[in-house]
Amino acid sequence: MKAAAALTKVAAKKGIRMPSPKAKPRADKKRGKPLDPTRRRFCHFCKEKIDEVDYKDVTALRRFISDRGKIKSPRVTGTCRRHQAQLAASIKRAREMALLPYVAEGKGLGDGGGRRRPR
Repeated sequence: MKAAAALTKVAAKKGIRMPSPKAKPRADKKRGKPLDPTRRRFCHFCKEKIDEVDYKDVTALRRFISDRGKIKSPRVTGTCRRHQAQLAASIKRAREMALLPYVAEGKGLGDGGGRRRPR
């Protein structure tokens, strides 16, 4: 117990924020599952031992695109820095080759599309 207290004091001096030892898992709003703050997301490509992200593998790329057509952040997907850069380039290349859409298909394009208030 003394070692943990000494470690937090050293971290506080260096300006490093450490998770509270009493941290409770938060409930995930969408799925209702508890979100463990100590659980780390792992890179899908590193786990599968994929060296290069292929732009022709559209099904794999769709995992990393939101429903609006945006590239998901590494904080959400858990990809490492190297594979996130490759992933972004592959998604952009697949969009250029018309394998992926630039934007999602809109439902109501007749109303102007924006978030404007009616006048």
